[in-house]
Amino acid sequence: MTLTRSLFLILALAAAPMAVAAQTAAPPPVTAADRVLGRADAPVTVIEYASFVCSHCADWHTGVYPGFKARFVDTGQVRLVFRNFPTQPVQVGARAAGIARCAAPARFFDVASSFMKGQAALIDGGPIGTWFGDAVAVSGKTQAEIDACLADPATLAGIRAEVEGAQAAGVPGTPAFFVNGRRVSDNSLEGLAAAIQPLLPRS
Repeated sequence: MTLTRSLFLILALAAAPMAVAAQTAAPPPVTAADRVLGRADAPVTVIEYASFVCSHCADWHTGVYPGFKARFVDTGQVRLVFRNFPTQPVQVGARAAGIARCAAPARFFDVASSFMKGQAALIDGGPIGTWFGDAVAVSGKTQAEIDACLADPATLAGIRAEVEGAQAAGVPGTPAFFVNGRRVSDNSLEGLAAAIQPLLPRS
């Protein structure tokens, strides 16, 4: 089962004006609808807008994320919020975003990791069904449950809200990071650390 045609069209239309977005506002506040890793009371919130078919996003998640998580998330200093911003090919990116959103909330980042780590094999010609299937396997849901969730209008609404929030914040591409509401262009571990450290409580 695939996401509905309306989902493809809406996400394609939403992504179209991305390059000319002029807004530079902070992203929408974190809500219960967000997928969050880390302590709710962490002093710093990092919001990431990413696409599961974006090679730069995969590079960040395989190369930077492990060190970022160990240094800041696991120590309780940062909560990481992941928001979907599907990119081309929209049909593939939208379905991946839907599967991730439909996963058990506690398994969201397992699904994200599966997509990001498996992206290279997909680009090299690996079966797309395997890429999707591997993510479903760690989602905490059955394939039937995922399919039912993908058909639910609320899933579309959730992804649309993430895309519209990214546009309102002037996200120029993926991945994009905001540290306590401020856009940080250097997404290396050092660049993010430079933005995070001044916001941490002094010991």
